[in-house]
Amino acid sequence: MRFWRGVFLVLLSMLAAQAALAQRAPVYQSFDLRVPWMPEPVVVAGKTSLVYELHLTNEAQEALTIQRIEVIDEQQHVLAGLSGAALIAAIGRADRAKGDERLRMAPGMTAVAYLSVPLTDTSSVRLRHRVVYAGHADSDLIAEGGVVTPSGRPLLQLGPPLRGGPWVAIYDARWERGHRRVLYTTDGSVKVPGRFAIDWILLGPHGGFAKDKGELPKQWFGYAADVMAVADATVASTGEGIAEPATLAEGAAHKVPLENAAGNYVALDLGDGRYAFYEHLRPGSIRVKAGQHVHRGEVIGQLGFTGESTGPHLHFHVSDANAPLAAEGLPYALKSFRVLGAYASIEDFAQGKPWTPTTPATSGEGFPAPLSVVDFGNSR
Repeated sequence: MRFWRGVFLVLLSMLAAQAALAQRAPVYQSFDLRVPWMPEPVVVAGKTSLVYELHLTNEAQEALTIQRIEVIDEQQHVLAGLSGAALIAAIGRADRAKGDERLRMAPGMTAVAYLSVPLTDTSSVRLRHRVVYAGHADSDLIAEGGVVTPSGRPLLQLGPPLRGGPWVAIYDARWERGHRRVLYTTDGSVKVPGRFAIDWILLGPHGGFAKDKGELPKQWFGYAADVMAVADATVASTGEGIAEPATLAEGAAHKVPLENAAGNYVALDLGDGRYAFYEHLRPGSIRVKAGQHVHRGEVIGQLGFTGESTGPHLHFHVSDANAPLAAEGLPYALKSFRVLGAYASIEDFAQGKPWTPTTPATSGEGFPAPLSVVDFGNSR
């Protein structure tokens, strides 16, 4: 009798164990989700948002396909969602895959989702990311992670880096090879120094950016324009000694080493771990030295055509370190400018077509919209 009782108990235990195993949800290897930089809010054309990157690495031993990315707050509100064409456009990969192929991730592959998340509440909010993906012979699997709490420090307020106008703000987060999407890994960690960079180009009275065909740097309307300090600051560093190509064709024909990409430049220490960079300055035009104190509106150099540049312009950005490349780009706000209008597309600008005016011109403050045309006036 005891024997049969023991057999019964063993069988009962085995059945219970099998039932418990049957109730366990499947567990899969999937994506490692990371946000390397703590995002800070930026105000673009009057709207507040977070602009940052989500890095996704496939840690499974098979291909996974991204289907949707959502940004969620602590109350389970979806602040931003990407799928379809919008998702494809937001994904970048080092191998520059095109179309749907961007979403198919081989084992060990990393992709970057370039996110812009609208914010109605600028106080600190804890965010996480939900990735819906297909793999493991199943679909609609979910990975969550990349938890981040945005910085709550006040947005940096700066004066204009140039005088007068009309100046066009050349940038767009959607451009595959624009500043926003160029990552550098020169010090053991990936950085996006140009996250909020703008290339400023002066326009002529009837549109266009140069006289004649613009084959010579001096034919560009903005060439040799004075470049000004955006705040009372200390000069953190300068980079000089880079020659200027005699023609634009000469510049395009030679690959610029990475260490010379910024050309002649000035970096200002703005305090609180923030640095302003002015790049591609004209040879011999830099008027300041490291350690020198400058005042807002003071001329520090002239616009030129040095380093990696497709034409004379002022590259301006703010970052978290005194380094042209090994630093994270930070948001800022510009004060005291007027919005005169905008270009409909970068193609219209490149072809020298007229920009569309805003009637009447509006007072601007914050971060100008992509391809907007502004006037900085002549005040300090």
